[in-house]
Amino acid sequence: MHSMSGQAIALTTLFCLAPIFELRGAIPYGMSQDLPLLFLIPFCIILNALVGPLVYLFLTTAHRLLNRFNWYQRFFDFMVKRARVKVQTKVEKYGYLGLALFVAVPLPITGAYTGTLGAWVLGMDPKKTFLAVFLGVIISATVVTIVSYLGIEALSFFTKQVHA
Repeated sequence: MHSMSGQAIALTTLFCLAPIFELRGAIPYGMSQDLPLLFLIPFCIILNALVGPLVYLFLTTAHRLLNRFNWYQRFFDFMVKRARVKVQTKVEKYGYLGLALFVAVPLPITGAYTGTLGAWVLGMDPKKTFLAVFLGVIISATVVTIVSYLGIEALSFFTKQVHA
């Protein structure tokens, strides 16, 4: 039986909720800390999927409050432009499935944050957006888990060969 360190869970949570890392950083980190996959994968999926509603909540409330500040307007305009460029072509071609596939690609700037922001900018339905982001997060978690596992196995294999 695995013992789960509170520090490993806390850092996994932070990685999962951080815009740059999301679950594509949290899952490999959690695996490196020997967190059980039956805990780690659903935990990361749920946390990362919560980004959609949190981003919408931010955009509909805090955005109105902060929009009166020039520094915020400049930052927000930059983020909106970036999200629109990244998401619009996929959404125009494939709809909500395009949004899910955009979120599913486990690369920087393609996750739940950018996908949700792009959907908000494009005026997409929030509930359908949350479902698309959730599907994308599940696909991304699957890809990241497989790649991380294969990478760990390959590293273990080569390390054993060097020390043999």
